[in-house]
Amino acid sequence: MSQPVVYVHGLWMPGEESLILRRRLAQGFDLTLQAFRYSAASSSMGEITEHLDSFVRELKAPAVHFLGHSLGGLVIYRFLERFPNQPAGRVVFLGTPCVGSRAAKRAARFSPIAHLMGPSVAAELLTPHERRWAQARPLGIIAGRQPIGFGRLFAAFTEPNDGTIAVSETRMPGATDSIVLPVSHLGMLVSARVARETGLFLSQGRFTLR
Repeated sequence: MSQPVVYVHGLWMPGEESLILRRRLAQGFDLTLQAFRYSAASSSMGEITEHLDSFVRELKAPAVHFLGHSLGGLVIYRFLERFPNQPAGRVVFLGTPCVGSRAAKRAARFSPIAHLMGPSVAAELLTPHERRWAQARPLGIIAGRQPIGFGRLFAAFTEPNDGTIAVSETRMPGATDSIVLPVSHLGMLVSARVARETGLFLSQGRFTLR
């Protein structure tokens, strides 16, 4: 029986960018991706996580996995922190800035960009955080090392990065497994390798043995 995967998109994304990933997870792993949509610019993290809780409850599924791209991973983190009693399942973060984002912090110096970020982004990305994964459900983290993206214009990275987020920014103590792939921040959403690794972790709790 197909298991649902709740996909939570990143900043300024509509959710439809997950179409290719959705098809690959369905065909290769019998996982049904359900996109949860929110507005970071107009909603607080409290409002977003409340809506996500309602979204998950409406699925009425005995098991639910979560997949977060970029800021979406932090939405999932805060959601499970606030509403821990969820159906069993696993979690994968794609390019999530777990400790904060240098690119976002420097971009926010420009008032038009800061206005578009909204309160949830300001709280989660613009100041350093020492987050730790304390949930019972396994967490897998996929980071990219293909430096293609507008974030490079702001962050001036001198370390491996996906063009928006540095690999070091994706680390979270307590995570079950992590892998770094040759993909960019947006490219990971259309990558066959990322889809395969995501499906493996959500289905089996591990990435490819390296």
